[in-house]
Amino acid sequence: MATVSRRARIPWLIVELLHTGKVRDVYADGNDLILVASDRVSIYDVVLPTPIPDKGKILTALSLWWFERLAGIVPNHVISATDVPAEFAGRAIRCRRLAMVPVECVARGYLAGYGLDSYRASGGICGVPLPAGLAEGSRLPDPVFTPTTKAPPGQHDEPMTFDGVAAAVGAGTAAELRRLTLEVYGAVTKSHVAAASSSPTPSWSSAGRPTGAWCSPTRC
Repeated sequence: MATVSRRARIPWLIVELLHTGKVRDVYADGNDLILVASDRVSIYDVVLPTPIPDKGKILTALSLWWFERLAGIVPNHVISATDVPAEFAGRAIRCRRLAMVPVECVARGYLAGYGLDSYRASGGICGVPLPAGLAEGSRLPDPVFTPTTKAPPGQHDEPMTFDGVAAAVGAGTAAELRRLTLEVYGAVTKSHVAAASSSPTPSWSSAGRPTGAWCSPTRC
């Protein structure tokens, strides 16, 4: 595995590369994890050949900004954005280890993309019925929880119903995932409305579960 020096003042201490994703790399440092955002660009399951300079720093800054503002809704995994290896300064976060819930948690407030295709085919999204007569870009009467599987590398995420989530992780956990997802979406929507009085908000996805707390890492 690839390793890099953690800090010059402790030259014998190293961090170990655990996983390379499409955009982020994960390193182990004792009991902590170092989450490093690269400049790589991914579209669905494809990593483009040309990186965007400093994209990783911007992505990390955005993540930290949202984690701070949403901490009152859901505890997160962040320990520090400064106590990281010098090689990763500005693009890394020191994190607590979590047991990931294998569900991609998505909130939708507008009809677009997969949601539009599903609506046209079935009149709903992920088993949630919607009113007839909606068009592309329509605002939904209420935001809906439209989860997907958290597929391993090389495979596609697949839509799930709430009952499917409950079968996979338990009814209590499924209910908490839905509640948190919609609460985060609502908070982000209010933030956008207050700042710009317009615009749909991004979907929020991926949930992790530390002991006795909940965490919603941002999607990369």
